[in-house]
Parts: sequence; structure tokens; C-alpha cells
Amino acid sequence: MNETLGVILRIVLAAIAGAFIGWERASKRHSAGLRTFMVVTLGTCACMMLDMYMIKQAGARFHLLSAASLVAISSLAVNSVFYSAKNQIKGLTTSATLLVCGIIGLAIGSGSYLLAGIALAGLYITISVMPPIEEYLKNHGNHFEVQLELTSTASLKSFVTTARELGMRIDDIELNPAYVNSGLSVYSVALTIVSPELKKYKTHKEIIDALASLDYINHIEEMN
Repeated sequence: MNETLGVILRIVLAAIAGAFIGWERASKRHSAGLRTFMVVTLGTCACMMLDMYMIKQAGARFHLLSAASLVAISSLAVNSVFYSAKNQIKGLTTSATLLVCGIIGLAIGSGSYLLAGIALAGLYITISVMPPIEEYLKNHGNHFEVQLELTSTASLKSFVTTARELGMRIDDIELNPAYVNSGLSVYSVALTIVSPELKKYKTHKEIIDALASLDYINHIEEMN
């Protein structure tokens, strides 16, 4: 009876942990949401309990199911990473979060509740509290990348000249392949702020707003 209650407790805790992180992801409209994270933590928790049972009762020597579950989650996480139309990598945080949730499920399944609780708290703080801090640091950094839509290809030279006059260095310019043959002149441009005055007084948003006022720029925005 006590063993049955222990199994139920671990399954319930795994479901709660997955739901907690899944709710946070779903509230921000990420691709993997509540059910996905619950399934991941439940699955790895069950795999760990089965491994422990087979080691104890059948003489197994390795945690094969636990290792296989992490491999499967890693494959799922890799497939959740994709390139957007803006040539940006999307889904990295979600894929990493899936993997960590799988590890939390393993910890719960093994009965390491303290480890699972600390890892869950750390994961939640990382994905919910850190983004505003990360955004602030990025907005005040010397390096940033923009998606630039020009009225014509001929306007690219004017943009480069203007950027240099403002105190920025052009590190790289790439034609965005998602817009090839669309009639639009869209580029991914990597910039570095080199002017001391610009570094001190201007954020990326202010710089981009200033560039957006130029007649030959249809649209410009920072890439994450």
C-alpha cells in the first residue's frame, strides 16, 4: 500500500511540475504548452520508476528507459527549433525547457524531491523573471541585428552611408532568402555601435526609430 501511494505521489508531483512550467509557456503563446510539458514530466517520471523497479526486481544494471526518454525528448526539442520568415532561430528556449522538464521528471521519479523542487524553481525563475533583464541588456548592448526592408535595392548604399555617419559599423549584410522573388528588398544587417556618444545616450529602439524615419526605409525592426 505504501509503495502504491509513493507511485501515485510521484506521478501527481510530476504532473503538477509539468503543468506549472507548461502554463507559463502557454501564457506566452509558445509552441509547446501545458499538455506537452505535462506529458514530458510524466513520461520521464514513469521511466525512472520502471528503471528502479527493474534494477531492484529483475537485476537490471542500467537506467535504460530513463536514458532513452532523454534521447527522445532531445529529439523532440531539436525538432521544435526552426527558422522564422525573418531568418531568426525560434524555439531554442522552449526546446531547452523541455529537456530540463524531462530531467525534473526523472528526479521526481527517483524520489529526489528536493532536487526536483530546486530545479523547478530555478527553471521558472529563468524563463519568467530573466527575459526582461535579458531584453534590457540587449537593448543597451553595442551589437544588434535588424531586419531591413528598403524601397529598392539601390537604397542599400544610402543606408550604409547613413549608419556610418550615425556612428555605427556594418558587420554583415545578408539578403533575406525568405523574400527572394517577392519583389521586396529585405536584408538582415548586423550593426556595431562605435560612437561613444551613441553608446552612452541611445538604446537600440531609439536608433531604430531614427532610422525608420528615412524615406527609403519601408520597415526596420530588431531581430531577437
